[in-house]
Amino acid sequence: MIYTSAAVSAEPTTPLTRPGDPNPQHRVVALDTLRGFALCGILLVNIPWQIITTRMSSGPESGGRYPSVALLEYLISGRFFPIFSFLFGVSFALFLDSAAARSRHPRLVLLRRLVLLGVLGVAHQQLHPGEALTPYAIFGVLVLLPASWLPRRVVLPLAGIALAGGILVGGGILLIPALFLLGLSAVRYGIIGTLPQRRKQIAVLFAVSAAAAILATAWETATISDRVAAAAGLLGAVAYSTGLLLILDTRRGAVLERVLAPLGRMALTNYLTATLVVVAVGPLAGLRHSAHYGRMIALAVLILAGQAAFSRYWLARHRYGPLEWAWRCVTWWTRTPNRRTTA
Repeated sequence: MIYTSAAVSAEPTTPLTRPGDPNPQHRVVALDTLRGFALCGILLVNIPWQIITTRMSSGPESGGRYPSVALLEYLISGRFFPIFSFLFGVSFALFLDSAAARSRHPRLVLLRRLVLLGVLGVAHQQLHPGEALTPYAIFGVLVLLPASWLPRRVVLPLAGIALAGGILVGGGILLIPALFLLGLSAVRYGIIGTLPQRRKQIAVLFAVSAAAAILATAWETATISDRVAAAAGLLGAVAYSTGLLLILDTRRGAVLERVLAPLGRMALTNYLTATLVVVAVGPLAGLRHSAHYGRMIALAVLILAGQAAFSRYWLARHRYGPLEWAWRCVTWWTRTPNRRTTA
């Protein structure tokens, strides 16, 4: 599946806070952390499409000789792009609400934002065929903008229908509209704004989705079916997301938050710069036309570690990531101050 990645950041958040704190902005930090978490899996999926052209099978015919490929295929592939797609729908709704308070024509502002995203996607396509910024921009215009006029009681059923249709056709890029609409619905129904009060619901959803994901993944390993893979990926995405939210509501979650939230706040910058690093360093690491998946995982870990450190350093001194700032300036057609007065 080619369309397995995207990294589109929401509006940058206030300073990092714990998800359990009585700060009304903590929910945004949770989204940033989810986005940063997804970015880690996205990079692992992207690298093979960017530089590794020798594919190794991890199915029964391979005798289980390539555990790193099985790890990517059954635990990572298709499990992280749904998180980004859902979060894009959430970000769309939050941005539209924010734009409505600042502009008489908020949808025109949002349209300009989507057009720039498409331009970035077209450029990125030259280095990473099958990237997802372009389809995100297209579906944003064709699906999310029209849906923003619809009442929530209509949007949610449409999301369910689109989700069922996306699975029936084998998932991939056709799941994006459904996940966009689910993200939009989550905001319209107040779910995003009340995450701290939904811990029990999140725990139940995690238990159910984790059990279902295990069964679906076992089925996926025993059969060759795009529909089964799509369903397993979606269930895995739900289990990963809800599991992370539960962890973030603990003391140990603070460590993950400090690492992942900056990654998520600069997701657009990190997503595009990771491609540049992979394309430049991959051949030097002997990955081009190779089957060194273990070496590829090591490269991904190094890139993410460097990006996590840089993101935290940058955001301590700036309000927005470099590309996020440029995206915001074009969106509002004005130069926005970015430098913080104090680090």
